[in-house]
Amino acid sequence: MSFPRLVPATALALIGGALACGGQGEMVLLNGAGATFPNIIYQKWITDYNTANPGVQLNYQSIGSGGGIQQYTDGTVDFGASDAPMTEEEMAKVEGNVLHIPMVLGAVVPTYNLPEVTETIRFAPEALAGIYLGEITRWDDVRLRSTNPGVTLPDREIVVVRRSDGSGTTYIWTEFLSAISSDWQSKVGTGKSVNWPVGIGGRGNEGVSATVQQTPGAIGYVELGYAMLNNMAVGAVRNAHGNFVTPDLSTVSEAAAGTAATLGPDTDFRISLINAPGERTYPVASFTWLLVRRDYGEDAAKAKALVEFIWWALMQGQASAEALGYAPLPQAVLPLVEAHLKAVSAAGSAVWSGAGTN
Repeated sequence: MSFPRLVPATALALIGGALACGGQGEMVLLNGAGATFPNIIYQKWITDYNTANPGVQLNYQSIGSGGGIQQYTDGTVDFGASDAPMTEEEMAKVEGNVLHIPMVLGAVVPTYNLPEVTETIRFAPEALAGIYLGEITRWDDVRLRSTNPGVTLPDREIVVVRRSDGSGTTYIWTEFLSAISSDWQSKVGTGKSVNWPVGIGGRGNEGVSATVQQTPGAIGYVELGYAMLNNMAVGAVRNAHGNFVTPDLSTVSEAAAGTAATLGPDTDFRISLINAPGERTYPVASFTWLLVRRDYGEDAAKAKALVEFIWWALMQGQASAEALGYAPLPQAVLPLVEAHLKAVSAAGSAVWSGAGTN
């Protein structure tokens, strides 16, 4: 399946430091870093918000979820971003001073470069595990042909492309492979970084996308928005109900629809949507999270500005999600997110002020 080309979000200029802001006091500068998975929509949101709110300037660096968690832990950024929830060990390093705030839903999709194939290739989960284990090495392998009757798959070597950096996208992909393949679980497992049996590495979703596009016979895994942005072919994946589902916004939303109804006010949102129930559910979907401190110490201005930006992104920014390849959060989730934002404080006092954002 191929997607129409999208216009990339406006590039965000780096801010050199705090500047005076027309008599309204010092500009609040917020720096964040992390996941490449949501980078497309984060840059769109930040550009729009910076324009509408000249007293606040945000900067986000797309360095991968592993880097985002590390910089958040080191305290070198005001917020982090990750597609993989922090582990208990990682949370202990910040003494639990973190909230996982879901922002949108996305999907990790198998994308390939086979110019001679015009049909959408259908992948059994076991075949994807076999490819990434190095057991399926050619496109005309019977395990691929069996799920693609009527499609002429070429006698061509499969070039496996994977992430070279610590990545939430990798976490989602390997979580899926672990869920459907005991061999993958025992030999490789789940993680932001793993010991890959085969493949060439690309940095970020951007790097994997570029490598697949430049390499005939390649297969890689990227966030759905990157496949849409680059007009890349993506495969349909068999879900838990046995249906081959093409990733799109409706099938990604299905992954969260049932889960949202089960969440309570005390959830920390570290929730897996892998192989979620539903006949039309795409099986490799996930929330993507901002990592926000429960308490920002004496910096109430930063804490308040960050909470207001997040609430704006959830209330107004969600309208940009679908055009950029992301599914908006289900409405049932928003009151739960609001409760989390109300818990953000500075010096022990909540900074929520009715989310009076533009």
